[in-house]
Amino acid sequence: MRYLAVLILAVAVVASAFYFSKPLPSTNFDESFLPKASSVRYVAAGHDATVAGLFWIKGLTDLGESYLTGKEYGYLSHVANLCTELDSLFYIPYYFVGSVTPSSAQDTSDFVVMRRAIRNFPQEWRLAVSFALRLANGPYPDKKAAADVMRPYFDSPDTTIPVHIRTMYRSFELDGEQTEIAVEMILNDVLQPRFKNFRESFYFKLRRALGYTGLIGDLEKDVVLNKIKTVVDDMAEGKIHPSVAYRTLLSMKHVKPPEEDSAQKETAADDAVKETAVQDSVARN
Repeated sequence: MRYLAVLILAVAVVASAFYFSKPLPSTNFDESFLPKASSVRYVAAGHDATVAGLFWIKGLTDLGESYLTGKEYGYLSHVANLCTELDSLFYIPYYFVGSVTPSSAQDTSDFVVMRRAIRNFPQEWRLAVSFALRLANGPYPDKKAAADVMRPYFDSPDTTIPVHIRTMYRSFELDGEQTEIAVEMILNDVLQPRFKNFRESFYFKLRRALGYTGLIGDLEKDVVLNKIKTVVDDMAEGKIHPSVAYRTLLSMKHVKPPEEDSAQKETAADDAVKETAVQDSVARN
């Protein structure tokens, strides 16, 4: 009984010590101030890959917490940059950043990561697609740069690359041109032997170049697409002259109704007003 009383007293003392003790200081680092890779290498003492993995785990942990708490987390690209500077063959940060970053995101800190990705993993066409879409749809759209990223995959021996990915570079080039020039370029491509196996993709490129940007439902019922197909096939088979095909396709150019054009202008104006308001708020703060 005497020993039991001593044991209870000891437990009470320990419990009281834990209850009244001050919490230990947090060891979490703040990603808004990441160390330079050169400094980390000095501390890592040759274990760069291991330290890169630890930084990446911490970044993913904080990203997961942001999803649970609803707080914005904007440092993943910065963490990935540090990790891939330490270990340039660390594939997971490249793939993760390319997958989760919205193509229209205003923060371009992921660009340096994705440039390093396609430099170290040129055979990974999925990384190239992610970066090309960012370049084409980011805050400073650069169709030419996007086309340059995807061009090497056109004649790649990799059999896993889909047809539409092989010709994606041409889509970026055409999107940067006026309708007349884009149609001419596509028709020239149709007549080139190196593109003979990709004729079907040109139907869809012409449809988009002519201003029909909506989603395609039933292919057989898409009047525009079927007319484009007929014109292109007839030209490729020598039934009509290329100049006739060119004029016929241009006559199909989509003309926006006045109300649609007006609605788009109003939307653009509203977006501009909102953007100005946000900028003024940021300046005041």
